[in-house]
Amino acid sequence: MLEKTTSFSIKNWSQDDQPREKLLHKGKAALSDAELVAILIGSGNKTESAVELSKRILASVDNNLSELGKLSIKQLMEFKGIGEAKAISIAAALELGRRRRGEEALEKKKITSSKSVFELMQPIIGELQHEEFWIIYLNNSNKVILKNQLSKGGITGTLVDVRLVLKNALEVGATGLILAHNHPSGTLKPSEADKQITNKLKIASESLDIKVLDHLIITENAYFSFADDGIL
Repeated sequence: MLEKTTSFSIKNWSQDDQPREKLLHKGKAALSDAELVAILIGSGNKTESAVELSKRILASVDNNLSELGKLSIKQLMEFKGIGEAKAISIAAALELGRRRRGEEALEKKKITSSKSVFELMQPIIGELQHEEFWIIYLNNSNKVILKNQLSKGGITGTLVDVRLVLKNALEVGATGLILAHNHPSGTLKPSEADKQITNKLKIASESLDIKVLDHLIITENAYFSFADDGIL
C-alpha cells in the first residue's frame, strides 16, 4: 500500500507555525525574513515548505535582503517551486521596501551632514551596476529643492554638463549644490576625473554665488565625502 504523500502547504501546519497567523496574532516584527518571504510565495514545492524554500533562497544571498533584491526574475525562477508569478511578487515587495526607504529619507529634506546625503541617495544609486551622476539642489536653509540625474553612463564613468547644472540651479533658485555619484566597483577612492569635475563645478558655481557644499561617492553600504575629507 502506498504511503500518503505529505503535504508541505502552509495550510496544513498548526496555526502557531503558519506565518500569516503568526503575523496576525503576534505582529509583523515577530516574523523572520524567511517567514515574510514565505507569505509572499504562499507555498513551497513537493519536498519543501514555503518557509524552507524561502530559507534556501535567502541562504543563496547570505541572508542579505539587499542582495535578494538584486536577483532577476529569471534568477529567482531557478529555485524549484518559484514560478514567474512568485518571482514577480518577491521582486515587487523588495522594490516597495527600497522605495519606502527613499521616501523616508526625503522626509528629512534638510541636509545636515554627509550621512543625510547618503541616506537620501543610497536607495537611488547605491546598488546600481552602472554609474550615475546626480545633483542635489538646496536653498539657503540647506533644504532639498530638487534632486536630478545629470548623467547615466557605463561602469567606466559619466559625462557631466556644467552648463546644465547651473541652468537648473538658477531656474529653481538654488544657493547650494551637492554632487553625488556611485561607484559600481565598490571603491570609495575618488578618481582624478572625480576631483576635476568637482573643482570645475565649484569654480563655475562660485561666479553665480552658488556653493558646491559636498561631493559624495556612494556604494552599497558606504560613502566617501569630499567635504569630510577636506578636499573640496
